[in-house]
Amino acid sequence: MRQKAQLMDEAALNRALMRISHEIAEKNKGVENVVLVGIRRRGGPIAERICGNIRRIESAQVPVGSIDIRFYRDDLSLENESPAVRKTELPFDVTGRDVVLVDDVIYTGRTVRAAIEAVFSCGRPRTIQLAVLIDRGHRELPIRPDYVGKNVPSSRAELIEVRLPEFDAETGVWLMEI
Repeated sequence: MRQKAQLMDEAALNRALMRISHEIAEKNKGVENVVLVGIRRRGGPIAERICGNIRRIESAQVPVGSIDIRFYRDDLSLENESPAVRKTELPFDVTGRDVVLVDDVIYTGRTVRAAIEAVFSCGRPRTIQLAVLIDRGHRELPIRPDYVGKNVPSSRAELIEVRLPEFDAETGVWLMEI
């Protein structure tokens, strides 16, 4: 893989997440009923950052959890006969809540579909909303994010790589050529 371009540096990434945080609070008329659910892997740390932003904006603590969607994927047999399923960590009931799913990049929509199914296996939320840092297009399912940090038209021969200090040595978003 070859790095083509840096799409966002750390400052741009932080600004995009702050804007998403404001939009979540505005759309939900506050955050009293909102819970954030990060889609593992990078959705978790992004959800934590949004939570911190909302705490500064609204002076309110929003519950944060994470889900592993591997078991819910429709392409499970293509990945592995027996996938390693990580623990879903939802330290709150989703029933009747406004769940904001958080992920780094939306592409085909299949990850989000699996995440919605995983949330429903835990309860029946009032709403499910979607926040993504990057929307790169190429949807295969009728799924559209409610909150987007940046739209990046890309080809299928490219990859969007979000790097966060929890997993990588740097923070930012890069366009990679496969």
